[in-house]
Amino acid sequence: MNEKTMSTPETDVDTSRRNLLKGGAAAAVVTLAPGVTLRTVEAAVTGPATSAQRWGMLIDATAPEHLWDLAVEACKAEQGWGPEYNTSGKANPLTDPQWIRKVSVKDPKTGAKATLPVMCQHCAKPPCVDVCPTGASMKRADGIVLVDKHICIGCRYCMMACPYSCRSFVHEDVKNQRPHMPRGKGTVESCTLCVHRVDAGQKPACVEALNNAGSNAIIFGDLNDPNSDISRAVAKHVTQRIRADLDLEPGVHYRGI
Repeated sequence: MNEKTMSTPETDVDTSRRNLLKGGAAAAVVTLAPGVTLRTVEAAVTGPATSAQRWGMLIDATAPEHLWDLAVEACKAEQGWGPEYNTSGKANPLTDPQWIRKVSVKDPKTGAKATLPVMCQHCAKPPCVDVCPTGASMKRADGIVLVDKHICIGCRYCMMACPYSCRSFVHEDVKNQRPHMPRGKGTVESCTLCVHRVDAGQKPACVEALNNAGSNAIIFGDLNDPNSDISRAVAKHVTQRIRADLDLEPGVHYRGI
């Protein structure tokens, strides 16, 4: 995969605020508005997550392209992102968030092409976490990479560090926020693997949407469980990880590219 090319359409840390948030973490949630809350760092990291699990995805890049449109729309509806959730109501391809997007890849040697969805790859060694000056960018014990909106200062270092361009900055005021995923202007966001659904024993919204359409083009599950559907599929098929040469060990695998 490392031979293929991909094409796709400042401040000081406020340590007093950071320490305050750490000290109040035992409260588990902070209410932003009626029915809208944010979990603290400790609640998000320790909750039901355990290193015994390693959540991941296997994506079949040979699946019909229209399925990726279903996945994108399901993600938008579940997490409340896209121009329809900005107060301006206007689309801007330069600044609109993209938690998941369709990407075209081409092998420069053979000319073979494919279209596939790309989202946060939930790396075992995420560079976005390494560069974050506040600890807002974090990885749960089960491998899910998240952004803690309490302490994100919008520096965007994580966006520059991500080799997959899978993080977005919220440029505009937002509306119609989801209680499980409040968003805020001036913070960074990305695919959460629908952590709220995973913690409830459900599949991510994109996976469920494809399943409802009769497709298993995205398989989600525990990579540490040899009996899980994803582990059996990874053992059966030749799979690739985007930019495997970086040794980041993404939790998202692909086949057919």
